[in-house]
Amino acid sequence: MTRLLILGGTAEAAALAGLVAPAIDVITSLAGRTAAPARLPGRVRAGGFGGADGLAEFLRAEAIDRVVDATHPFAARISAHAEAACTASGIPRLALVRPPWPRLAADRWVEVDNMAAAAECLEGLGRRAFLAVGRQEVGAFAAIPGMWFLVRLLAPEMLQLPPHRVVLGRGPFGVEDETRLLSEHRIDVVVTKASGGEATYAKIAAARELGLPVLMIRRPPPPAPPIVTGAAAAAAWVVG
Repeated sequence: MTRLLILGGTAEAAALAGLVAPAIDVITSLAGRTAAPARLPGRVRAGGFGGADGLAEFLRAEAIDRVVDATHPFAARISAHAEAACTASGIPRLALVRPPWPRLAADRWVEVDNMAAAAECLEGLGRRAFLAVGRQEVGAFAAIPGMWFLVRLLAPEMLQLPPHRVVLGRGPFGVEDETRLLSEHRIDVVVTKASGGEATYAKIAAARELGLPVLMIRRPPPPAPPIVTGAAAAAAWVVG
């Protein structure tokens, strides 16, 4: 039986595991940052590998036949490690990349390259910001005076931010709910990574409906090919 390692933590990774298991022996690797991840078919491991060399050793120890890198579009480091480890081990690797969000005519996007650049220009866009960048990135906005933040997290956490409120939630979210959330908290700017995908797109649509600017952090360069953009295409590659 083919043994597949999925570098996961995304909806696309979960969909792929569901498509190929149990016909394929699946191991899904998670970063371990979520306290209660959703249940997945096959085996699940959590935590890092110790760089490209550690991942290569894991591939050998577990007799992995194929690897699908289905990590978040901003997880550039693990994608680079996956490419290096698979090249060194001679193991086929595929990148399952989430399609980016389309920019529509009514969207008011301000695109920047990183969190530091986003923090620098946020003051000029609004005073009540919805931060949808993940808990590890909110610190970049801690030193901005006169701001109020609404932050969405998967689990409660104390944040080193100016006045703020934390709301808990896991996508997918609806446009009506996102519009209500932004309106009730009088949000005047949305800050987000250009993550793509359907699960969190509703906040982009809600911002468009409300005429709000969206401060968008661009993605890093994509992983090396081969690349597909859907779980079905990745499943075909795995079983092909």
